Amino acid sequence: MPDLLLELFSEEIPARMQAKAADDLRRMVTDKLVAEGLVYEGAKAFATPRRLALTVHGIPARQPDLKSERRGPKNGAPDGAVQGFLKATGLKSLDEAKIQKDAKGDFYIALIEKPGRAAIDVIAEILPVIIRTFPWPKSMRWGARSAKSGSLSWVRPLHSIIATFGLETEEPDVVKFSVDGIEAGQTTYGHRFMAPGAIPVRRFEDYEAKLKAAKVILDPQARKDIIVEDAKELAFAQGLELVEDQVLVDEVSGLVEWPVVMMGSFEKEFLVIPDEVIRATIRNNQKCFVVRDPKTGKLTNKFVLTANIEAPDGGKTIVAGNERVIRPRLSDAKFFYETDLKTKLEDRLPKFEQIVFHEKLGTQAERIKRIEALAAEIAPLVGADVEKTKRAARLAKADLLTEVVGEFPELQGLMGKYYALAQGEDASVAAASEEHWKPQGPTDRVPTDPVSIAVALADKFDTLAGFWAIDEKPTGSKDPYALRRAALGAIRLIVENTLRLPILKTAKSALRGLSVEADAETLPNDLLAFFADRLKVQLRDQGARHDLVDAVFSLGGQDDLLLVVRRVEALGKFLDSDDGKNLLAGTKRASNILSIEEKKDKRTFDGAPDAALYKLDEEKALAKAIDQVKAEASAAVAKEDFAAAMSAMAKLRPAVDAFFDKVKVNDDDPKVRENRLKLLNEIRAATRAVADFSRIEG
Repeated sequence: MPDLLLELFSEEIPARMQAKAADDLRRMVTDKLVAEGLVYEGAKAFATPRRLALTVHGIPARQPDLKSERRGPKNGAPDGAVQGFLKATGLKSLDEAKIQKDAKGDFYIALIEKPGRAAIDVIAEILPVIIRTFPWPKSMRWGARSAKSGSLSWVRPLHSIIATFGLETEEPDVVKFSVDGIEAGQTTYGHRFMAPGAIPVRRFEDYEAKLKAAKVILDPQARKDIIVEDAKELAFAQGLELVEDQVLVDEVSGLVEWPVVMMGSFEKEFLVIPDEVIRATIRNNQKCFVVRDPKTGKLTNKFVLTANIEAPDGGKTIVAGNERVIRPRLSDAKFFYETDLKTKLEDRLPKFEQIVFHEKLGTQAERIKRIEALAAEIAPLVGADVEKTKRAARLAKADLLTEVVGEFPELQGLMGKYYALAQGEDASVAAASEEHWKPQGPTDRVPTDPVSIAVALADKFDTLAGFWAIDEKPTGSKDPYALRRAALGAIRLIVENTLRLPILKTAKSALRGLSVEADAETLPNDLLAFFADRLKVQLRDQGARHDLVDAVFSLGGQDDLLLVVRRVEALGKFLDSDDGKNLLAGTKRASNILSIEEKKDKRTFDGAPDAALYKLDEEKALAKAIDQVKAEASAAVAKEDFAAAMSAMAKLRPAVDAFFDKVKVNDDDPKVRENRLKLLNEIRAATRAVADFSRIEG
């Protein structure tokens, strides 16, 4: 079957837009093809700084013929209705229609056959629409063409379009269409400097090969691999090690079509700056990689750059140019760092009195005081020294006012740690400056130092309580203050450090520290429910079954997140066993019978069964097993030994199996029937010691 090759050649596309643009192109074209009945075999999109390309293979040469029926008017309908039906369906007379009978009478039915069109004609219609409606985040108009027609808006000036379609064994046809005067053809262009001439192409295979010969690597992943491997090899040759940076690799690969890796250097005097500042300076200003000494783990005075050209002088001029730019940037960074060291962190704090955190929540200085008070309250609960915690909370935000963080905001916290250590602060106090921001996301590490944990929790609870109090809660997909992230961060701090932190009490303490009016009862419970929802999300993301999460949460007790997690884990292991599966089946059977009978009798069967009404040994055995299991499971739960609680529950299984095998629940004697239903209710009540089994699927 034929293949499609499409290329949109333009001026430089911003690197940050390329990956999504390639994916959008693939999605838009393939969606349209499928909608037109042209089901393809495979598609792949590519991006370089100057082009988007797409190959779609295995497209049918023609659309399938379509047959459909259209119901018309009733037999004997007015002539106007008949004529409208004939016109809409293309029939010459009612003789060409068939009659279909149903309960309402006889109706005319038109059989409509629509022959499929050639795929190349369909493609010629859909591609211009896609190009004109392409969803660039930002776009522009340019030149005389746009001044004349003004119809095309593109990320950068669009110069040419390739669109070919045909079988692999034949010469492909050009898909004939134009967009703003740009005619689709089969000509592309090589590297801007090393091979700028026009290149005729036919299909994807020779297109990719000819581009490579013209110094253009079409596949972004191939460019990334070249950059990383050549950079590692270059560093290794000098006994050094590349500091890998996938985000930077992604960006740099979008800046070059023919990556050429080189190494430059800077003066050793700049190595007195923290490694992270050197890296941020070189990375942000020149998109270069840094290298370190593998023996010490410290950065060296070398950097790796990626050029877009094979220079005649071997790259000496390019390297020198990058060194010329990096040198003054590092000089500035050194000046900022040394200037920051001259002012102690606590001496910066008064400036926070003039900085508003939020118009309804006061200044940053007021917020710091709240965090300090709350952290001191949390400290004993997490095993942290109270005085160190208070000191850490007081200094944790101070680096926001430093020169280095002003220049490189991504270094907030980290610089606070360096400055705290430089002024002789305790190591835990210094670490909290960096770690109280963590975890920032699901892959970020979780602090383990008790002082850092206390300050981090206080910071997150203050944020949540404050915005809850002023009714700025997340709604739908909107979360401008990152409150979901704050809650998930607090959850990870609690769970991964196995902390027993009462959420409700901590939320109330955070609310008390606010200067705004807050409902002391409703808001903490609302906040607790928010934590419960976030914990559900996290447990599900980690692979926990949603029904098991719901079965545990339905019992309440979400104030202790760690216990909830342990219950879910123990329940999952129990239900993976044969005893767990069979007990679940028996419990569900009991619940189903109860539901039916409670609905029939319009009442519940609460209360203890009457032992005097037991007729069969299986009833007595079940009652005895329930009493034993209740006692053992409750004792195990009280000790927070959920594995033991599940083992106790397993003892119900043989008694439940025997009961349903030998006992008729709906006995003819109403009293016996009621007593047996109460016994079933006891099964349900016994299992609720660990979870609500009615919410478990299966």
